[in-house]
Amino acid sequence: MNFISTKLEGNFIIEPKIIQDSRGYFMESFNENSFQNGIGKKVTFVQDNQSFSSKGVLRGLHYQTGEHAQAKLVRVLQGEVLDVAVDIRPNSSTYGQYVSVLLSGENQTQFFIPRGFAHAFLVLSETATFFYKCDNFYNKESEGGIIYNDPILNVDWQFPIADVLISEKDQNLPTLENAKKVW
Repeated sequence: MNFISTKLEGNFIIEPKIIQDSRGYFMESFNENSFQNGIGKKVTFVQDNQSFSSKGVLRGLHYQTGEHAQAKLVRVLQGEVLDVAVDIRPNSSTYGQYVSVLLSGENQTQFFIPRGFAHAFLVLSETATFFYKCDNFYNKESEGGIIYNDPILNVDWQFPIADVLISEKDQNLPTLENAKKVW
């Protein structure tokens, strides 16, 4: 696996080694030793989640606060999404900055989002199956979020915003300035 640091400390794009032949392909999608060596710290995943969405669905920007904060290792099993991580750690030199990456069932790229980040994805293909590992259990009382079109973040979704499908809950999220604090 190839671990690529982004401009946001602790955030990595992970490119797997894919072995292809006439039968198809094989890849190691997760190896605890390789992963921890690649990101330079120990992370223990405790929960796996999967979602299926159609073109234009935007889920996020979500995060968990306090002792329930979560790091995520995300990937796409089928389809294509634009995945976005936003640094919301108050004392970070990159606070309020984001990184986006194209994840697909074809490229098999993964994205590690550490604790203290908001996360979202937008489906670019007709459908997409999205899979992610979390290092902490979900806690409803600790959930937080930021509106997808926050003018300070100014995320380039690379998709016509008028065509996105967003849950009512996500349409009513606050701006970064008014969001629940991470710590």
